[in-house]
Amino acid sequence: MMLLEICIDSYASALAAKIGGADRLEICSALAIGGTTPSSSLVEQCVNELSMPSMMMIRPHDGGFVYSDDDLRVMIGSIGVAKSIGVQGIVFGALTEDRKVDVESCKRLLEQTEGLETTFHRAIDVAIEPLDALATIEQLGFDRILTSGQSSTAIEGANLIQQMVQQSSTIKILAGSGVNAANVSELVQRTGVSEVHASASVGISETQTQGEVSFGENRRTTCEDKVRNIKRNLK
Repeated sequence: MMLLEICIDSYASALAAKIGGADRLEICSALAIGGTTPSSSLVEQCVNELSMPSMMMIRPHDGGFVYSDDDLRVMIGSIGVAKSIGVQGIVFGALTEDRKVDVESCKRLLEQTEGLETTFHRAIDVAIEPLDALATIEQLGFDRILTSGQSSTAIEGANLIQQMVQQSSTIKILAGSGVNAANVSELVQRTGVSEVHASASVGISETQTQGEVSFGENRRTTCEDKVRNIKRNLK
């Protein structure tokens, strides 16, 4: 069975994803910068009111995926919040300065995840030797990896994603980035994935200006019709 995960950073987007037929949510904040840890109130609202499988992003800041001890303590706290709210799982990833999987940091975080599914996110898309990284992540015990195949879009990275699917044994490969109704069928056929990840979003302008002061800019929100069309073509 094919599964569609939609990433969201607002309750309105989460509701649109459910109405459109999404199978699972990835709940984040600040998707425009790749997603960071969302507020507990947003996660709680999604879990309690939508009653659908939800993964919570655990990423304390934007930028890279190298984390200090202070960062890790914040992430551990966020995992505790995730457990208390009742999410299905969490999404995180950690790399070393030389862009290898940070095994020790991942182990420290995984120790806190009993009862939760775990997704290693697109940090793998900037890792060196991605197939070696895959092997390490699988050995660590993650349930899945979200990847674009180290390309701007999953369809452009389809060859590497296919290699990852072929190499994996206990871990699922979740293909994401630039996934839409026009390319999802080809993506599945070329890669062999059984799960895809998309934002299915449209732009909204919300800038407010007074003299030289300006707040807000174009942001994106999930479109239920886009979700529905991806789901329809997901075969």
